[in-house]
Amino acid sequence: MTKDLTQSDVENILKMIDAAEHLDEIEIVHGGFRLHVVRNGGGVLRTESRTSAIPENTQRQAVPAKPVSATLAATAAPLVVPEGIVAIRAPMLGVFYRAPAPGEKPFVEVGQRVHADDTVCLIEVMKLFNTIRAGVDGEIVNILVDNGGLVEFDQPIIFLKPSKA
Repeated sequence: MTKDLTQSDVENILKMIDAAEHLDEIEIVHGGFRLHVVRNGGGVLRTESRTSAIPENTQRQAVPAKPVSATLAATAAPLVVPEGIVAIRAPMLGVFYRAPAPGEKPFVEVGQRVHADDTVCLIEVMKLFNTIRAGVDGEIVNILVDNGGLVEFDQPIIFLKPSKA
């Protein structure tokens, strides 16, 4: 049995898609819901959906994208992983959380030693929370994303200095 998506779910999906700079087109099919988004040269996201969970008046909408100016694109450099550091990367597009719940202690802090199987953060996608583990033993040297920030697939989220064997 598939749960219907709410208007809020669709808006959250669109926000994540809008934040994904390197995403030009995506299609999501969930039960009776179909969302096809294409970012074209005019800086517009087009969405089309057909589902009973979304009111009739929102089935077709245009959502302005955040166009990147040529100047900004030319000056934006990819994040360089320092020598001897391991980048823990986002395995999916979603919302980054440092703690298991609001107001709780973060999973890790800069300077903290971690083991490979330790949880370092959560990434939420469509109300599903995915546990992200360190992957290697070492020390957290930098947390690159703000709590509640959107992350893209393969984006470095935490730098870790591996322990010497």
